[in-house]
Amino acid sequence: MPRRQPESTPQPLKPLVFQVLLALVEGERHGWGLVREVQQRGGFDQIMPGNFYRTLRAMLADGLIEEATLRTPVEADDERRRYFRLTPAGEQAAAAEARRLEALVLESRTKKLLTKRG
Repeated sequence: MPRRQPESTPQPLKPLVFQVLLALVEGERHGWGLVREVQQRGGFDQIMPGNFYRTLRAMLADGLIEEATLRTPVEADDERRRYFRLTPAGEQAAAAEARRLEALVLESRTKKLLTKRG
């Protein structure tokens, strides 16, 4: 009887990747809109455009996001804008990361590092 391979544990996502996935859960966004949302959410002082677009290219290559081709007339105001959306793989990766972070918070509370309010 063949041995069953253990399920691999997903690797933690880089914080910027997770923030982009979180932003895209709510729907398609263009690159600059993603930058603004991630910066407003906190944790990133200034995101350098080169680093951000390199991250997006890696996420595209990994199948976490895809370029959106359908745009409404309002969204098509600037043809240079690139719009992105979450893929099913990206949604799964974001959910797995959220579960991983939740487990860390729960363990931190159990060990009295965090209280319910802090």
